[in-house]
Amino acid sequence: MKHQIVRTIQRAAADVIQLLGEQGVATIHEAQGRTGLLNPYLRPIYPAAKVAGSAVTVSCQPGDNLMIHAAVEICQPGDVLVVTTTSESTDGMFGELLATSCQAHGIRGLIIDAGVRDVADLTAMDFPVWSKAISAQGTVKATPGSVNIEVVCAGAIVRPGDVIVGDLDGVVVIQRELAAQVAQLGQRRLEKEANSRAKLKAGEFGVDFYGLRAKLKELGVEYIDE
Repeated sequence: MKHQIVRTIQRAAADVIQLLGEQGVATIHEAQGRTGLLNPYLRPIYPAAKVAGSAVTVSCQPGDNLMIHAAVEICQPGDVLVVTTTSESTDGMFGELLATSCQAHGIRGLIIDAGVRDVADLTAMDFPVWSKAISAQGTVKATPGSVNIEVVCAGAIVRPGDVIVGDLDGVVVIQRELAAQVAQLGQRRLEKEANSRAKLKAGEFGVDFYGLRAKLKELGVEYIDE
């Protein structure tokens, strides 16, 4: 198998990435047709964790973080590392020292379909991480992998330069070429939700303004007074 490090990738516009980050995972997932969501076993290591940036993808051997170190060198400020392994792993492949290096180079966060360690330190550093596991199990730096290739991370296809958004609801990937369009759809959805929220606060019932009474009737649901 050929291993490679691709140094140059295309990225979405910074203002589009910022807007998507403000919209959040749930809104984006709905706006792009309920697609792009990474498996929910990826959880933020602290509740306030949020991130939005361009994906730099990393394919590693399980228990080996060599390629994460290699990826840091080619990242640009605003990037997010998206790490997967060639077979299942829960080893602690990322910790406080790697996070220190990432922050020094403007990397915004980490999505890893494996384990992390030094969680107290990462939390104190306010370095956002979404991982499958937390484990003190150490790793080696001995096996080749690749950087900036198409990968599958937590069940979702992620390509270099795709936009990654993470928050307490999980992680979603947006195709780079569709990022501006999805951001527009997300804004429309937020406006629609604001209108619905106002109606709900005023005491209106969702079954009325969502038109659900007709749906209930169509499904054969009957109201009975006893």
